[in-house]
Amino acid sequence: MEFDNIVLASASPRRRELLKFITDDFIVKASSAEETVPENLPAEEAPEFLAMLKAKDIATENPQSLVIGADTCVIADGKILGKPKDKADAVSMLKALSGKTHKVITGCALVKEGRSISFSVTTEVEFFSLSEQEIIEYTESPEPFDKAGSYGIQGKGGLFVKKINGDYFNVVGLPIAKLKRVINSFLNLTK
Repeated sequence: MEFDNIVLASASPRRRELLKFITDDFIVKASSAEETVPENLPAEEAPEFLAMLKAKDIATENPQSLVIGADTCVIADGKILGKPKDKADAVSMLKALSGKTHKVITGCALVKEGRSISFSVTTEVEFFSLSEQEIIEYTESPEPFDKAGSYGIQGKGGLFVKKINGDYFNVVGLPIAKLKRVINSFLNLTK
């Protein structure tokens, strides 16, 4: 199926690269919507909620386009670990993930001509037990600071991963296999 007139509502360079597996024909417009999650919303539902918020924000100015929003959250012990505020926050998050299994959930939302659909994909990631030295060395690099949970599986953070159960690309930031199928289905419905 040919895709055209697609807008990716994300500033993430990783999502841009991953969307190229599906199509090269898209533009990027980062959403400026305030990413506030309602207090009563379960952590597992936050990524899909935020993805829809971003997609609808961009769709208001691009109603004829297929707008794709996405948001990835790392969830450990029922708490969302966002991007670290500083080095101490990154160290704290990595200590919390050390030797344990956590969830990475990416929510995706598609909006076009007033119609919308959303879904989320969960991948379980198990970390090796990390030494203090490993954590300090990693947080001295710039890698953890623009990533949920303070690590990038596609970079040196991959050295912490003992195993994953689920979609690798979901952990990077976009579950491309499922997304392509949902786009196909959604575009067939909107024709």
